[in-house]
Amino acid sequence: MFKKYLIRLIALFAFAVLSLPLAGAPAMAGHPVSKDEPLKTEGVMDAPTAFEKAKNGELVLLDIRSPQEWKETGTGTYAERVSMHQKGFLQKLNALIDNDKSRPVALICAVGGRSNFIQGELQKRGYTNVIDVAEGMLGSRYGPGWLKRGLPVTK
Repeated sequence: MFKKYLIRLIALFAFAVLSLPLAGAPAMAGHPVSKDEPLKTEGVMDAPTAFEKAKNGELVLLDIRSPQEWKETGTGTYAERVSMHQKGFLQKLNALIDNDKSRPVALICAVGGRSNFIQGELQKRGYTNVIDVAEGMLGSRYGPGWLKRGLPVTK
């Protein structure tokens, strides 16, 4: 009896996990799936602009990917490594912006899904100037991405 229940539970869990990218992607990523839908432009910045503004000290650029992803591709030069996957994310962010929730913060991930999600979460917590580098490091429908644009990286 327990074995039968366990098999059903595992099958249900596997189905739910495999269904998430299809069913949950538009809402979680915040990016339109259809080519016919307009691209989000408010609160979005391209990678070259984010690079220049971070270089000039006009914003804090956070690479929110995992340490493993940083190892694989490096991070954009002038980007701070603050993984959304590790404890203390908000504390590290607040230290970088001197607890000023109005200071411009740009978020970059691989393809824009996580940066868009974290942008929304930070806005809910009172951060007023959060920007999504929606093309990410690897590119998306918002642009070719940091790497393909040939922007500098730090290993």
